[in-house]
Amino acid sequence: MTEDERLTNAEVKMAFIERTVEDLDSVVRDLNREVQTLRREVEQLRSQLAQAGAVTVPRLEDEVPPHY
Repeated sequence: MTEDERLTNAEVKMAFIERTVEDLDSVVRDLNREVQTLRREVEQLRSQLAQAGAVTVPRLEDEVPPHY
């Protein structure tokens, strides 16, 4: 394999990696927006339950995940 071929292969791999990183960044940003929306919805539901006189509902941040 010549030096030019090695350089071309490296450039192709780098372009693929850059595209993958861009795609993953987009997915992470979309998921972050979705999580923020869901957090707002959960807080609204908690507020509605509290106003309706329901039993105190623990906050998500205070709950221990089931795998602990």
